[in-house]
Amino acid sequence: MPRSKGYRRKTRSLLTKDSKVSSGLSSIIREYKVNDRVVIKINPSIAKGMPHRRYHGKIGIIEKVFRRALLVNIKDGGKTKKIIARMEHVNPLNYN
Repeated sequence: MPRSKGYRRKTRSLLTKDSKVSSGLSSIIREYKVNDRVVIKINPSIAKGMPHRRYHGKIGIIEKVFRRALLVNIKDGGKTKKIIARMEHVNPLNYN
C-alpha cells in the first residue's frame, strides 16, 4: 500500500496537546493590529484555519486583520510567504 502524504503527515509529536495546559477564550478575544509580531503556534484541537505544520513556531508580521483570521507575512528561506491563520493558532510575540 502506498504511503499517505496528507496535510498532517508526521505530526504525532508536533500536533499533540499538553493535557496540563488549557487554552481559554483569551486567544480568540485578543486584539491584533497591523505590524504586530506574532508566533504561529498550532492548536491541534481546532482543525479549521490551521496553517501548515512547516510554519509552526515561526515568527511573522501581521499584514491584514480579518474578522476571524489574520494574514501573516513569514520569511521562509529567502522568500516572504503570506499565511492565513485563525486567531486560535497565533500568539503574540513576547520578548520576556
